[in-house]
Amino acid sequence: MSDPVSALKNASFAAGIAEISEMGAVGMITLRGDLGDKTLQKAAVAAAGVNMPDQRHCLTQGAGGMAWMSPDELLIMCAYGDAPAKLADLQSKLSKSHALAVNVSDARAVFKVSGPRAREVMAKLAPVDLAPQQFTPGMFRRTRIAQVPAAFWMPSEDVFHVVCFRSVAQYVFDVLSVAAQAGSEVGAFGS
Repeated sequence: MSDPVSALKNASFAAGIAEISEMGAVGMITLRGDLGDKTLQKAAVAAAGVNMPDQRHCLTQGAGGMAWMSPDELLIMCAYGDAPAKLADLQSKLSKSHALAVNVSDARAVFKVSGPRAREVMAKLAPVDLAPQQFTPGMFRRTRIAQVPAAFWMPSEDVFHVVCFRSVAQYVFDVLSVAAQAGSEVGAFGS
């Protein structure tokens, strides 16, 4: 079995107001179904290793996590190598439910934007109110980064994780890097 190769082979940019880095291969499973169904909830929690997130939130613990994507969709995260087994377990547990679970690990790229001006970098690119009192750690948004679909959350203060399609990974890395270039501070959040 070959080693997984991320979209940009762990590219990074650290010469600006925030650090941008690709997070490597991450296991991701899209789970669609009735999020109020107890069987689905129990299976999702077992796969992710965290509780069910509230609407527009993401919970993470180590390599595991779960994000609320829409009223009928969750994104389950895990170590890349664990995704096939977690998917098989989900499909087994949900075989009598109206649900769909798909391993999307190889179709996605994940970036980390970090530093005291990370919020400012993200605010330049996404149509989301990122004021500190409006967007706090644990919150999740499915939106656009510049011109492409993406999702992001804050696992902690001054850190954002961004998920996009692998096919636009270079574009997302480039726009994040441009938004983080030295001298591009706008002081929107008083940092």
